[in-house]
Amino acid sequence: MDKDRVKGSAKVVKGRVKEAVGKAIGDAKLESSGKADRVEGTVQNAVGGLKDTLRGK
Repeated sequence: MDKDRVKGSAKVVKGRVKEAVGKAIGDAKLESSGKADRVEGTVQNAVGGLKDTLRGK
């Protein structure tokens, strides 16, 4: 498993937590930051998956 997949998954989780906390306390900036982290993590996870595919894993 590529390290990008691990880091990407961690960013997705971090983004979900930030988004949930932002919604709970009414902080739109924190919520949008969480959404951005989620998207960034998803992309990084996809890149890691592509690297794994190219390596034949």
